[in-house]
Amino acid sequence: MKIGILGGGQLGRMFIQEALKYDDEFYVLDPNPECSCANISHYVRGNFNDYDDVLEFGRDKDVVTIEIEHVNVEALEELENLGVKVVPNSNIIKIIQQKILQKKFYEENRILSPDFEIMDGSEEEIKIQLPFVQKLNTGGYDGKGVQLIRTTQDWRNLWTQESVLEDLVDIDKELSLIIAKNENGETKTFPVTEMVADPKLNLLDFNICPADISKDVQDQIDRIGKQFISSADSPGLFAIELFLDKNGKVWVNETAPRLHNSGHQSQEGNSNSQFEQFYRVVTNSPLADTDACGFSGMLNLIGEENHSGKVKYQGLEEVLKLPKTYVHLYGKTETKPGRKMGHINVLADSREELMEKLIHIKSLVKVIA
Repeated sequence: MKIGILGGGQLGRMFIQEALKYDDEFYVLDPNPECSCANISHYVRGNFNDYDDVLEFGRDKDVVTIEIEHVNVEALEELENLGVKVVPNSNIIKIIQQKILQKKFYEENRILSPDFEIMDGSEEEIKIQLPFVQKLNTGGYDGKGVQLIRTTQDWRNLWTQESVLEDLVDIDKELSLIIAKNENGETKTFPVTEMVADPKLNLLDFNICPADISKDVQDQIDRIGKQFISSADSPGLFAIELFLDKNGKVWVNETAPRLHNSGHQSQEGNSNSQFEQFYRVVTNSPLADTDACGFSGMLNLIGEENHSGKVKYQGLEEVLKLPKTYVHLYGKTETKPGRKMGHINVLADSREELMEKLIHIKSLVKVIA
């Protein structure tokens, strides 16, 4: 099977690494000839946001998929018209890549998400009360395109672009649910993970599995997952980012229609990884089991402040001496502040042991130039 991937970053790299054990051909469209996927696939230089590039790339593929949602949806629609399979389908990608459409989707399908209003660039129309979150309609990722507006002073920094203004949730925990569905309608979910963010970079710091949640919270999440996958009406692997508030209520923050940072610990921590599951989805194969194998966690390797240039991993040798510790690097030769360069997965027999190991590893390793 010829599988075409729009985007050549680390998610595509890890997907291809997992899927190379099967007999398929992998093609990647990306503007950067040094992208993470370039050396392990048939690399095609081009812009995944350009209609002609995407259409030409996808014409001869059996299936086209994505590892980033900021792609040309009109070209994907035309590929579907030409009989090329697109997973997930162009309609759900279009909804998710625009925050306004995504919020309306939750509202229309009764999926609980914080109240919001739409800002079209005019401050005069704003009725929402402080504090609130502003999310740019398009282009945001990894904490970019999102800002908190807590005070009247913050209000001066309000972006003027089209965006969603969303009530601020009093967050107890940030959680993630990864759910998969194949063309046959079979669905599987991964155990809920708990995300701990770096408050400075607004990037995922640790990811813990299983999440420490009650049965009531799990039941709320199960209902959200079922409602989303039914409403999305598309095969795919979706990461639903969730807020648990201090009253025990679960809210949908946003959804990614692709592989996700919050599923990386599944590489060693679950019976099958999110990357194996995504392969099963893309090829419409029976879905893999997703059981957690004890306690697992992940920490991101992020470029240090004031370090730009040829990457060096300080302390990695010490990390490699540790038991049940697994290093995954993304093939990026250049680091810069805040750039995701890799991650480390850890297994443990208890949550306490897991946290101790993650904190210890974080103190050992630095990404520098």
